[in-house]
Formats: sequence, structure tokens, C-alpha cells
Amino acid sequence: MDSSGSTMQTHFVDINEEAPEAHPVAPPPKQSTLHRLKVWIKETFFPDDPLRLFKGQTLQRKLILGAQYLFPVLEWGQKYNLKLLKSDLISGITIASLAIPQGISYAKLANVPPILGLYSSFVPPLVYVVLGSSKDLAVGPVSIASLVMGSMLQDEVSPNEDPDLFLKLALTSTLFAGLFQAALGILRLGFIIDFLSKAILLGFMAGSAVIVALQQLKSILGITHFTKNMAIIPVMKSVFHKTDEWSWQTILMGFSFLIVLLLARHVSKKKPKLFWVSAGAPLVCVIISTILSFAIKAQHHGISVIGKLPKGINPPSTDKLIFNGTHLGLVIKTGFITGILSLTEGIAVGRTFAALRNYRVDGNKEMMAIGLMNMVGCTTSCYVTTGSFSRSAVNNNAGAKSAMSNVIMSLAVMVTLLFLMPLFHYTPNVILGAIIITAVIGLIDIPAAYLLWKIDKFDFLVMLVAFFGVIFISVQYGLAIAVGLSILKLLLQITRPKTVMLGNIPGTDIYRDLHHYKEAARVPGFLILRIEAPINFVNITYLHERILRWVEEVEEDNILKDFSLQFMILEMSAVSTIDTSGVSLFKELNTALQHKGVELALVNPLAEVLVKLRKADVGHNNIRDDYLFVTVGEAVTSLSSTLKTPTVREEAQETVVEY
Repeated sequence: MDSSGSTMQTHFVDINEEAPEAHPVAPPPKQSTLHRLKVWIKETFFPDDPLRLFKGQTLQRKLILGAQYLFPVLEWGQKYNLKLLKSDLISGITIASLAIPQGISYAKLANVPPILGLYSSFVPPLVYVVLGSSKDLAVGPVSIASLVMGSMLQDEVSPNEDPDLFLKLALTSTLFAGLFQAALGILRLGFIIDFLSKAILLGFMAGSAVIVALQQLKSILGITHFTKNMAIIPVMKSVFHKTDEWSWQTILMGFSFLIVLLLARHVSKKKPKLFWVSAGAPLVCVIISTILSFAIKAQHHGISVIGKLPKGINPPSTDKLIFNGTHLGLVIKTGFITGILSLTEGIAVGRTFAALRNYRVDGNKEMMAIGLMNMVGCTTSCYVTTGSFSRSAVNNNAGAKSAMSNVIMSLAVMVTLLFLMPLFHYTPNVILGAIIITAVIGLIDIPAAYLLWKIDKFDFLVMLVAFFGVIFISVQYGLAIAVGLSILKLLLQITRPKTVMLGNIPGTDIYRDLHHYKEAARVPGFLILRIEAPINFVNITYLHERILRWVEEVEEDNILKDFSLQFMILEMSAVSTIDTSGVSLFKELNTALQHKGVELALVNPLAEVLVKLRKADVGHNNIRDDYLFVTVGEAVTSLSSTLKTPTVREEAQETVVEY
């Protein structure tokens, strides 16, 4: 039977066929504990080996390379020229036209003053251009992080009843998000964000997009009193229980501009060269709606407007950071979650466009850059920022050549803050809702979801759990449940490792999975298994029971054969590590097999595994050195000459039992 319980084919190969001469398994060279620790640290935390850049360099050159490693702008800045500036100027102005309306919109999504959206599009990009390694990443506030921050903080503090405290909590959460992000980069612990798999992110972002879009019905319909809950049922109740607050003027304006924005997005999607249509559409809609709102005196017709926005660049906000009181736990938790989400989005976006343009983005540098820009940002009235997919796509399509496009965008935002803020006074809130809906629609990736369904049904289930958890429970709990389910999958893979039976491809010295290769045949007298996972304390019981069950199944199947089971060969090339409990598995397994008259042989144990087996004395007392082989073919060839007939084997087994 195979590992899933189905009946395995039972044809056999001729064991007398010639095969290559066996080679002894060479013991690995002795290494000190300190050396092994250094290798482990390097492979675990420094797979890119950044120190290789400094080998063979003079002290002066090492200092220059070190400065360039910490501040990438020193490397690409010295090669910068007027031609590159021309490209970055066009892309920077283009993304600024998108960043200004999106910044105001996302700030309202985070329940902070709209002006903070522009502040967050001014200072953080200037920090990123010095520290970041991506040429395409456009930095600023994003919908998902804004949504999560706004929803988590309003669970304890109302942004309407106590806006000053809410703002302080948002800025402090941004500080903790930055500290956490920078720490991950400095300590090179970026693998933590890998727990947010593609399946989780697909479901989470799609669910968040649905919730964000539904939340904008408040603006589109002109509802004044709306639920603070982010789940779909309370949102829809607020929509249909407040029909008396609906404003037909707001609805007309909202859906009119929403259609325009969706059409612009569709045009740019169908014809990428017309990217500027969707990039400029939000700002054009803001300008037109503001003029229209001013002309008809919209506030007198039930259409709410943004109101007065302060002129001037970012004011300092260090005095608004709070580190005591009853809300400290809340800001730490909010900072942690928004930090993880924004970091994941920023790195994913940066790597996506780096792959398209064939250059490399350093994940650890990105963590430090995003973390530091949030730490600086929270002291200059900015809330959590990262790389935006929509603005980065526009940046890439517009022909950005370097991170300098962020500087151009930042300067355009600065001009807006200094001189153009009074023009936004009559901007209707409904247009901000339409902009948000248009932006988040791109987060729903149906083709990617269908691909998950085709490739891995469990990943598709994880995606659905994240999606429905977000829309029916809450953003943070939906994410937590999906992560928990993914971790459960990992635990099952670790605690229930796969074992497969190998057979010989006739006419060759190749051994492959019998369940996969139908032409492969079993070798009489042998049970050849491959263990496809590390061996540790959480899976030794399962492996012990599963391997002995393999033995019982093969013995039952071998009743009418010329040779009964006499050798078990474990192919161990996939066993990368083994712990102390794993070492004991071989001793117990060997003892159990000897009582059945079966000898245990190992094939291709890796250096770390072999060293631990020898140190535990297993290789000396339980697995003989001449039962260690480099390949399965060599093991079968060497052991075939010692096969006993069933009668001889039974007598030997009786002797073992009596003894």
C-alpha cells in the first residue's frame, strides 16, 4: 500500500542484475561547536552574506561600501544624471496627482484628520529615498493599513468624541509599527512576515477591499450616523436602517464620479500605455467635484464637504506620543499588526516590480527603510506608511528610473501643502469615498484565487477563511484565524511527514516512488522507503508507527514470493536535520526490526544527521558501518548477496527471539 492507503502494484525486478560497485559513506570532517554555530547563524540570518562585499578591500573602500550598503542613495546617486531626472520628474508628478487625493481619502479611512494623509505623503518618501533599495516603490498611506489602524483604535476610543486622544494613539501606534519593522530588519528576522502566505494575503486583501468599499456607502449615500463595526452585517444594517438619511444629491454625485473613475481604471487596464488616464482621474474628479460643490453651495443641499484644511508643511508631533496610561497595550498591538501588514505589502510590491525590471531588492534594507520612515513620520504628524501597489504601478508605467521619483512626488505634495490647501475646502466627502472604492477594487484578485483552487485546495480554504473572517468577524480576527490555519497546516506537515516506497526503474539503477512511477518495480526481500522531512521530537512516534506499518503491509504482500522481507532501506537525502529524539528513533526502530528478522540500512544520510547518529553511538551498535550507503542502487547490490531463503530466515528469526 502507498502512504494514502491505496494498494501498491506488486511486480518485482530481478535482483541479480548487475549494478555499480558500492562506495562507503565517508564520515564528515570534524567541526567544532563554535564553527557549526557560526555556520548555522550565517545560513539562518545572513543567506545573502553581505560581508562578501568587503572581502579583499582596503579600509577606505570598506568604509565606502559600508556607507553605500546602509544608504543606497550613495551608490545610485553618484551615477545619477539629467536624463534619469527627466524620467523621474514625469513619473513623480504623475504619482503626485494620484497621491494627493488618495492621501486625503485614506486618512479619512484611518479616522484621522484628512491633512495627515498629505503629511504622510511628504516626509516618509524623503526618508525612503535615502534608505530604500527599490526603484519603483511609491511611498505613502495605503488602504489596508489605514483600515486596520482606524478599526482597531476606534474599538476603544471614538474618533468623533475624542479626536485628540485618537490622533495621539494613531501617531504612537505608528511609532511602534516603525520600531517593530526596523527591528526586524536590523535583527534580520524578516522570515516572520513570511507567515502571511500568498493565500492569506489574497483572502485578507479581498475581504478588506469588500469592507472598505461597503464602508464608503456612508459617503456615497450621504448617511450621517453609521456603525463603527467593520463586519459586513452591521455595515449593511446601517445602510438599510438609515434610509431616511439618504441624500439623492449625494448619491447622484457619488455614482456619477464613481462610474468615471471605474471607466478610467478600465481604460488603463486594457491599454497600459494609457496609465495616465487612471492616474490622473482621481485628481481631475476632485477638482471638478470641488468646483461643482462650490458653485452649487453643496453643503446647503445635503452634500458634506471636507472643510478647512490647515496650510503649511508637517508640524512636529513628538508631544503627541504617549507611553503610559490604559491605552499602551492597544497602541502596541495596533502598531504590531499594522507594521506587519504594511511591511508585507511594501516588500511584496517592491519585489514584484524589481522582478519585472531585473534588479534586486534587499528585504532587510526595506524593513529598516520602512521602519525608520515610520519612526521619523510619527514625529512629524504622519501615520503609518508603506509602498503602495497602485501608486507603484503608476510609477513604474510612467518610466521611473530611481527612487528620486519619490522626491518629486514629495515636493509636489509640499507645494500643495504650502499654497493649495484652501482649494480643498469645498471638496465633497463623497468623491473621497468614490476614490477609495476604485482603489480597493484592484485588491480583489479573482484569477489568483482560481489558480489557488487549481494548485492547492488547502491554500484555497485558507484564502476563504481569511476572506470570510474579515467580512463577517473583523479585520484583525479574520487575519488571525487564517494565520492560525496556515500554521496548523505547517504543524501537520511537520508532525505527519510523508514516507514513500521506492521501486527500481527496470534496466536502470534509479529508484523512484512506486505510486508516482507506474513502471517502477519492488525489489524482492527489500522494503525501500524515503523519508521526506526532518526528524524531530514531534514526529518520531508517527514515523515509528508508520514505518512498522509499512513492514507489516509488505510482509503480508510477500507471502507467495521467493524472498520474504529481510532488509529495510531508508533513503535519507531529504532528512535535512535530526534532533536528540530523532536519534532515538533509529535505535527503537532497529530493535523492533531485528525482532522481525529485518536489517536496517541507511542511504545518503546528510552530514549533520550522520554526525549525530555516530555521536549517539547508534552507528556503532545499531546500524553497522557496512549498512551505510551512498545510493539505493549500491545498497541493493551489496545486500542482495546476503539474502536468505524463507526457511533460513525463519530459523534465524527464531534464534533472535529465543535469545
